[in-house]
Amino acid sequence: MSNLPDLEGLAIFAKIAEMRSFARAAEELKLSKATVSKAVGRVEARLGTRLFNRTSRRLALTDAGQTLVARASAMLAEGEAAESEALSQSASPRGLVRLAAPMSFGVLYVAPLLPDFFRAYPDVSIDLHLSDAQVDIIGDGFDAAIRIAALPNSSLVARRLCDMPIHLVAAPTYLKAHGNPNHPLQLSEHVGLSYSYQFTHDTWRFRKKSGEVATVRPQGPLRANNGEAMLPSLVAGIGLGVLPEFIVRDALKSNALEIVLPEWSLPMSAVHWVTPPGGPRPKRVDVLADFFAERLARGKRG
Repeated sequence: MSNLPDLEGLAIFAKIAEMRSFARAAEELKLSKATVSKAVGRVEARLGTRLFNRTSRRLALTDAGQTLVARASAMLAEGEAAESEALSQSASPRGLVRLAAPMSFGVLYVAPLLPDFFRAYPDVSIDLHLSDAQVDIIGDGFDAAIRIAALPNSSLVARRLCDMPIHLVAAPTYLKAHGNPNHPLQLSEHVGLSYSYQFTHDTWRFRKKSGEVATVRPQGPLRANNGEAMLPSLVAGIGLGVLPEFIVRDALKSNALEIVLPEWSLPMSAVHWVTPPGGPRPKRVDVLADFFAERLARGKRG
């Protein structure tokens, strides 16, 4: 057995895990199905364990496969990035970018920008995955993700694209019926509608310029995994809610909602471009990041 790792076999294994299919991986790599299958067989023989459980309808990683996939995917990405960096000296960006973004932000802000990007970079294609759930960028094979949050510490590489304030809002009809709170601790007496995927979970954390802080756990009839889904209940006066500015902007302008406790601030959030750790990224990923950074910053300037 060679002392060198089977780099080709590991790369093919990573591509199969990403595509969830031997056949689609073979098509993506422009290899025969037999070549792809033999490559995985070599790696399995070398490691002495199975990497996939296969049936006629389903392909799933074994425990050993799950352990190996993150590093194999990182190795494949590193190889692709090295090639892309070398090619970028003489060629325009090209290839596929797998991008994850929050559902509402993706529909309202990401998708409308794509036509201009495709006109500027006709050789780049995008596989856009929209979900408010936080995806596993490395394990799910994404090149990048757009996230709106005060990001916790992690091994991922984050680039701030633009600020995104977070507001506590309510309808005037709700405040007329229930009163306008003067302190966050009074929110325990109010109806709170919550967003499932906040990094702070179901806790609202407030801070005043004086340094005073207060923490509240909202209680109410609605917990939604999409911010826009909360709007009808908020506008109807069912309760208060905490949402990013881009979702409530129009409702604030029309006075359908108003900011509650304006002298208190919630943790400042931002729109981030998040990528896996490691060396150079493919040129196509970097030009897409630069494009969004410029356009979103321009949008914030009005």
